[in-house]
Amino acid sequence: MATTLKTAVTCSGIGLHSGKETTVKLMPCDRLIGRYFVRTDLADQPEIRAQIDAVGQTMLSTELGVGGVTIRTTEHLLAALTGLGVDHARIEISGAELPLLDGSAKDWAAAIASAGIQTISSESSESLVVSEPIWIREGDTFVAALPSEELRFSYGIDFPYKPIGNQWHSWSPVAEPFEQAIAPARTFGFADQIEQLQKAGLIQGGSLENALVCDHEKWINPPLRYDNEPARHKLLDLIGDLSLLGTIPTAHYLAYKASHKLHTQLAKQLAILGNT
Repeated sequence: MATTLKTAVTCSGIGLHSGKETTVKLMPCDRLIGRYFVRTDLADQPEIRAQIDAVGQTMLSTELGVGGVTIRTTEHLLAALTGLGVDHARIEISGAELPLLDGSAKDWAAAIASAGIQTISSESSESLVVSEPIWIREGDTFVAALPSEELRFSYGIDFPYKPIGNQWHSWSPVAEPFEQAIAPARTFGFADQIEQLQKAGLIQGGSLENALVCDHEKWINPPLRYDNEPARHKLLDLIGDLSLLGTIPTAHYLAYKASHKLHTQLAKQLAILGNT
């Protein structure tokens, strides 16, 4: 069955990289078109489909674009829509970057739950099943789709910062709800990198209210929501990026020290598989 929202719901906040406030209106969709963004701040209100061939740059967030019009930091909202089972949605936004909110997908998930979900078609598209392993590797980092009877995600990270170190998380959607296991996990960063990133025009809207920050010895703004919150957040990002396939193929997704770049490269390989 194909689903969309029952009613519209609005969220506002500051974009992580732009530092600019935008308002997002999540709306029901009466077309079987998938999830798509509408730039309401532009005269012709262009639409940008949330699909893999719209991916642009992937530096510290995933940007989508069409015809020179872009929308940035799409992954948290798309993960929430996917995690709560919303197949089709119109997403109106008043600027070029989605708000970061509290740095997680928790507020997006709450907004979606408050709007409600309805069925708009009894037709169900067959989910692609991965039958052979697919690997994308870059140095010691990788992301893979492995044959599996059920959908599962496992993510490992390793940082030379004592508060994080090496940590993993594995999640099965049938075993634990997205809104409990994954949505509350916040984005994270490192105190000694903030100035450099801001000089490069990034994280202009980052703060201790919307990101976990640590130095080499401790968290600057505890407490954490989970012992392995950073690994869970990377898993959240992976789900958001794979959602650009429309329906995530059945597989065990395994990632280690990966990035939006590797996530979307894997999605592109899976899209090719689905078209053959």
